[in-house]
Amino acid sequence: MTTDAKVIGELLCALGGRLVTVESCTGGGLAAKITAISGASAWYAGGWVTYSNAMKTSQLLVPEKCIKAHGAVSSQVAKSMCVGAIKQSGASYALSTTGIAGPSGGTEEKPTGTVYIACGTADGIDVRHCLFSGTREQVQKQSIDAALRLLFETIS
Repeated sequence: MTTDAKVIGELLCALGGRLVTVESCTGGGLAAKITAISGASAWYAGGWVTYSNAMKTSQLLVPEKCIKAHGAVSSQVAKSMCVGAIKQSGASYALSTTGIAGPSGGTEEKPTGTVYIACGTADGIDVRHCLFSGTREQVQKQSIDAALRLLFETIS
């Protein structure tokens, strides 16, 4: 499995696919890694950094009741972020991240390093729960790499 955005882009092009990203805990890092690839515009449509719950609901149509019931850092919200991104963009694939990069914000139930990553299409979304360790930057990097691996699995 690869985290190489160029290889992933080549696969998406071969499939005629378009990708959108929705980021919370990675704060645009995923989009930055993708757009560092020359020619990414052939397969990357764009993305959102929805750090606040209000942005998740207004831009991605994530139901407020979903956030209230499960918290912004949850599999349900990660999935809703992907669904909303596909609806709002018309892209064939969406990739989302939501989590607690730290060093603060963790709880006993959801410690620092808890991240949910979702990837999918209008036909279905796969959500992964991850628990990363390290500094804020390390958690974000691990989240980006895990998201790209999940995208690679989804398209290959």
